[in-house]
Amino acid sequence: MRTEDFTEVDEVQELLGRLRRTCEGKQFSDVIDEQGNQYVDLVMEGGGVLGVALVGYTYVLEEMGIRFLRVGGTSAGSINAVLVAGLGTPQERKSEKIVKELADVDFWAFVDGGRAVRAFVQTLVRHPSFIGLGFRASWVLGKVFKKLGLNPGDAFYGWLSGLLSGDGVSTTQELRERMAQLPPNLRTREGKELGLERANPHLALVAADVSTQTKVEFPNMAPLYWSNSDSVNPALYVRASMSIPGFFYPLRVTSVPQGEEAQAKWRDLAKYAEKPPEVCTFVDGGIMSNFPIDLFHAPEKVPAAPTFGAKLGPDQRRSAEIDSPQRLGAAVFRAASHTLDYDFIKRNPDYEKLVAYIDTGRHGWLDFDMDEAAKVDLFVRGARKAGEFLTTFNWEEYKEIRRLKKQLYE
Repeated sequence: MRTEDFTEVDEVQELLGRLRRTCEGKQFSDVIDEQGNQYVDLVMEGGGVLGVALVGYTYVLEEMGIRFLRVGGTSAGSINAVLVAGLGTPQERKSEKIVKELADVDFWAFVDGGRAVRAFVQTLVRHPSFIGLGFRASWVLGKVFKKLGLNPGDAFYGWLSGLLSGDGVSTTQELRERMAQLPPNLRTREGKELGLERANPHLALVAADVSTQTKVEFPNMAPLYWSNSDSVNPALYVRASMSIPGFFYPLRVTSVPQGEEAQAKWRDLAKYAEKPPEVCTFVDGGIMSNFPIDLFHAPEKVPAAPTFGAKLGPDQRRSAEIDSPQRLGAAVFRAASHTLDYDFIKRNPDYEKLVAYIDTGRHGWLDFDMDEAAKVDLFVRGARKAGEFLTTFNWEEYKEIRRLKKQLYE
């Protein structure tokens, strides 16, 4: 596929033309640069291959002059987040680079557990009958019990680490340096210059450390797990964040730092008072917080820039009929993934103004063998929702809500 197969779709081009006419001069943030770009924070939800829609969403935002200072996400959201953070400086557009990679990548290659696993996954996604699954299940389930997952995840890690290193980012330190390259004259609309400390650009990827029951934010909490965390490849954080239980092998980190200094870090960063384990095991951050919209929340002040959220799925919870073990398991997983996030928005309803709910249609989050038309459709769905969101978002109204909320803390 070509980049143009996504960006030159008629609906996308018509959408951008309409936005340029109707949203010209519209304010989305009070943080700007000398080129007129407006800066926001961005958090993206996990959702397997549905993450293609997130690329369409960020593409439209960037085309409309919106850039990102702090970026976060879980699982699929963490993939797009690390690319938005790492494939250029904050002032640069990254989405075209991401779209190029999206056009080239074969998601099916990430199912790297062998032919039997691929056959099982294809049956599971396309024709989930007891007969079809049972025929292939014995060997596959034996592998799950032995390896704790179907796919090593090596193909995914190799792809992402190669993509980042090809753009000059192979370590956490290099990522921080890339994000710290702020544009000239970054300032508020009132004229107050924003240096590195005030702008505070950084990445926050959520993974689940099931060894210590810790919701981990990488790279901030990386020093808990690696003695030289600055040298860790950021792709490893994403590998931890997207380790779908049972589908991918968990990520195991060995030789976790020990001693009094290490324990002090655990108490400070993770509120964990016990001796750290020597080996920590990570699975998909979505089992704890699939849409971590609270990552950059500061309730006691009116933000100079909003935190936009991109969520994969409907804007309301729906009941599920629980009439089989499979449906019970799926319902339990959904509840665990979303309860914390729903609860945060319930307690902070102003965030409803910031979240775009992307309709992903009938596409499935495990459709790793999706065809080209499905990729394009998801991209367009994300772009469409970005257009709707930019048209309706009212920055001044949102700031007024936050001003009223701020009074509660005074």
